[in-house]
Amino acid sequence: MPAGNNAFGDAAYDVIPVTPPESAEAYRVGPFDILNISVFDEPSLTFPQMPVDASGAFDYPLIGRGCRRQTTVEVSREIKRQLDARYLRDARVTVFVTKSAAQRITIEGNVTEPGVYELSGGNASLLEAIAMAKSPTRTANLKQVMVFRTIDNQRMGAVFNLADIRSGAAADPTLRGGDIVVVGFDSLKGAFRDFLTTAPFFNVFQNFWHSHDH
Repeated sequence: MPAGNNAFGDAAYDVIPVTPPESAEAYRVGPFDILNISVFDEPSLTFPQMPVDASGAFDYPLIGRGCRRQTTVEVSREIKRQLDARYLRDARVTVFVTKSAAQRITIEGNVTEPGVYELSGGNASLLEAIAMAKSPTRTANLKQVMVFRTIDNQRMGAVFNLADIRSGAAADPTLRGGDIVVVGFDSLKGAFRDFLTTAPFFNVFQNFWHSHDH
């Protein structure tokens, strides 16, 4: 992979920042998620395990069908609006995702257990993600850890030095659902490498932020 087409150093953190976005605002509830819906002082309207069905909706007592790709903040506001209008006065509603079927990352390359992993909290740091895959192999190139992310419908990417992150010399970026982590791109073989290098996927690297080569 041409080194000049990847974001390195400080530019890598423009693509994959350390501080996550406001995940409660940004994350939209999807099919097969599990929600925790709490109404203060109303145990009969509080549900620690509210399943979302295949259509992306759920059945809430007294209200009926709710959700469909709303953020957790929008869900809580809608439940509050309907409860206030029909049953309660100034309901205090909180909603968060306890299990997200959509929030998964793919970890490939020189790690002990490559695969797809769920982000229970909606995001994880790069070090936490590598730990999910049981750490890099002994032959892994820790200076060549790539993270791919779709931003504004374009696949972007960044290269991180895992050794520097481990030692504290570099910040630990935050991953989110849909990210692909590749430890040691040059060592990839087979179908996954073919997938990464197939146009138009590979061609969008020209849109990366450019920085100095390492």
